[in-house]
Amino acid sequence: MKILMLNNADVESGAARATTRLQKGLRNNGSDAQLLVQRKFGDSPQVIGPGSTCAKAMGFSRPTLEQKIFGIAPGKIHGPFSPSFLPDRISAKVAALSPDIVHLNWVANMLRLETLRRFEVPIVWTLHDSWPFTGGCYVPIDCTRYREACGSCPILGSSRENDLSRRVWRRKQKAWRDLDLTIVAPSSWMGACARASSLFGKARVEVIPNGLDLNRFKPVDKRTAREILSLPQDKRLVLFGAKSATRDRNKGFHLLVQALHELAGSRVPDGSVELVVFGSSRPEPAPELGFPAHYLGWFSDEVSLALLYAAADVFVFPSLQESLGYTAMEAMACGTPCVAFDQGGIPDLIDHGVNGYLARPFEPADLARGIAWVLEAGKRGGDLSCAARRKVERDFSIEAVAARYLELYRSVV
Repeated sequence: MKILMLNNADVESGAARATTRLQKGLRNNGSDAQLLVQRKFGDSPQVIGPGSTCAKAMGFSRPTLEQKIFGIAPGKIHGPFSPSFLPDRISAKVAALSPDIVHLNWVANMLRLETLRRFEVPIVWTLHDSWPFTGGCYVPIDCTRYREACGSCPILGSSRENDLSRRVWRRKQKAWRDLDLTIVAPSSWMGACARASSLFGKARVEVIPNGLDLNRFKPVDKRTAREILSLPQDKRLVLFGAKSATRDRNKGFHLLVQALHELAGSRVPDGSVELVVFGSSRPEPAPELGFPAHYLGWFSDEVSLALLYAAADVFVFPSLQESLGYTAMEAMACGTPCVAFDQGGIPDLIDHGVNGYLARPFEPADLARGIAWVLEAGKRGGDLSCAARRKVERDFSIEAVAARYLELYRSVV
């Protein structure tokens, strides 16, 4: 079976990492799996990037061009939004590669909505966020207008029924009607959202989580990891990180700051705690946290990232909405318990009180309570750490996830 996966890029984001890891898992299983991207950073011959300088430039400028065409000013909206209007050459590339199945991943800024109708093979689509079934937003938070026809979009700050989100929804409805389309959600929550949506309510929806290479993300001696990364040995380290960790509001840094003030003021007053942040340089002005903070910037290689997870005592994941939570999964695979809000797909990953802590959404005081609980549990032994690793081994190994996708592909073809 010849599988062609599509994603915006081969690295750089959670969806890109999930896609490339699955591609490798499929190939290790003996499958012919290729990945087509519009922004290629790596050197894998199985990843097909743009062939010309002009195409490469278009891949980077496409999102900005769309924003300008539709008058979407980033400072005036409440989250990312993509109309996916610009033309593309994807269907010709897909036809030339002659796959048996096309597996879409994060393609919001990669292809025009109408391009899907030109694929002449079955389509599997993994939902890395909510964009495929909304009128253009990635993270709807508590808005459920995608169950009807969008419009009056809170992300756009719109009060008009026939706004851009309604027009994008109508384009999706028209373009995707009667497609041979199978939806994959990485969590039970995302699956329920897709089934409740007006666009995918009649489609086949399966739940298959993202997978992880457990030989790369694994426990490492904490002292050794800290020595390699030049982190203090005598402190309890609270880790937080994501792409654009301190700028992307959905990642919840503003709520973590409040939780850390609560932690410093009453729960951990002894000065033994420090914060470590990856995915962001030190913001200017830097917020007062109540604790010393180490801003490490972006980690491009997984070996260093795994060491960082292993060096921490607790990983905090204060996102407002996530389909599953890749960084939390990576931390747990390295034996680091996680604290997160009880939202989105996180409960599929964290078992409250067993391998981590689920705080009430979106209460910084309870987030602080969870951080303190994990730090105190760490003093008593490694039960939480072992339970975190066991959970990932049981449910999220890339080998098991790739096998489930292969079974799905066969049933679809």
